[in-house]
Amino acid sequence: MPRVLYLFALCNLVIGSGAFVLGGILVPLSESLQISLAAAGQVMTAYAVSTALLAPVLIVATARWPRKRAIQLALALFSTGCLVCALSGNLAVLLLGRVLMGAGAMFTAAASALAVSLVAPALRGRALSITFLGMSISYAVGVPVGAWLGFEYGWRVPVWLSAGAGLLALIAASWLVPPNMATAGASFAGFGAAARQGAVLRTWLRTLLYFVAIFSVFAYIGPVLQALNAMSPTQLSITLAVFGVAGVVGTVSGGWANDRFGSLPSMRVQMSVLVATMAILPLTRGHLYATLATLVVWGIAGFGMMAPQQSRLASLAPAHAPLLLSLNGSMLYAGTALGAVISGSMLGHIHLSQLGWVGVPFGLLALLTLAFEPAQVKPVSIAGDKS
Repeated sequence: MPRVLYLFALCNLVIGSGAFVLGGILVPLSESLQISLAAAGQVMTAYAVSTALLAPVLIVATARWPRKRAIQLALALFSTGCLVCALSGNLAVLLLGRVLMGAGAMFTAAASALAVSLVAPALRGRALSITFLGMSISYAVGVPVGAWLGFEYGWRVPVWLSAGAGLLALIAASWLVPPNMATAGASFAGFGAAARQGAVLRTWLRTLLYFVAIFSVFAYIGPVLQALNAMSPTQLSITLAVFGVAGVVGTVSGGWANDRFGSLPSMRVQMSVLVATMAILPLTRGHLYATLATLVVWGIAGFGMMAPQQSRLASLAPAHAPLLLSLNGSMLYAGTALGAVISGSMLGHIHLSQLGWVGVPFGLLALLTLAFEPAQVKPVSIAGDKS
């Protein structure tokens, strides 16, 4: 595997840690800014909406740039957003910082497209799993450590650390990313034919639905876990770390399963397991080890979906992979935002421990989209494309 993929993994570790750490420390954040828990949860929504709307625009706007410069822009935006968040004294400024961070998350789509272009088709799943490994490790290390620091020393501490880590990632990318890296340009020329494929539309819809399902719980993961089982800050951090380790296993095994069994069989198994764990999670209330076991299976199945989903999408129109993957990221973050909004609207009607059931219908709909997928889809070939 190209060594630059491991740098991409480290950068995704920084982005994932900074983006999602606030989900575990919404209580101290809401107390510090004197806002409601539901309002605090919208920091996740702001980040998600920003990424969904701004990342594709930035991918297209930087299409003719050297890939190194596009990566530098992404990491600079993310680091600046973290800095604004750390300095914020009210919710409005905090949300502005989260918008900048979301714009910087264009890095993930850019890195994914590069990963696909650097290896042979048979190795795409493995390349994508390496690139996304940092994102899953962020759940194992960055998010739980950040949550512990947030409870012990204040919510700003992990945000300051994210700003510093973002700056280091920017320096590392400026030093280590080759200046002549190239991939298929992200333009709208011929993009319409690619985007109109039923398989592409179903992939985007599936991403939207299963992230609505996941983030109906994960947008409030700290409070949800404490509602399921009374936990100290240390116990909460350990629980989040266990989930993150499961995510690492899922990311690696998802890439392997994609290359070994194909994307569709892999996704059908993973999506079925994910829906089952979401239905079971509320039933584990008061049983810590049952909660942990459910979260482990959830993490493996949920993170395992990423590589097969991205690999299949890239194979449908390789020449348009950057924009297709970026818009898939938009669906991911639109689902994240919707999940946070939907679950937030339910907080006055159901117990926090029952949020898993809110996501189950969306997970079932995502599973249903797989029933319409043909085993083989011929990639779109468009005049002027390089596919």
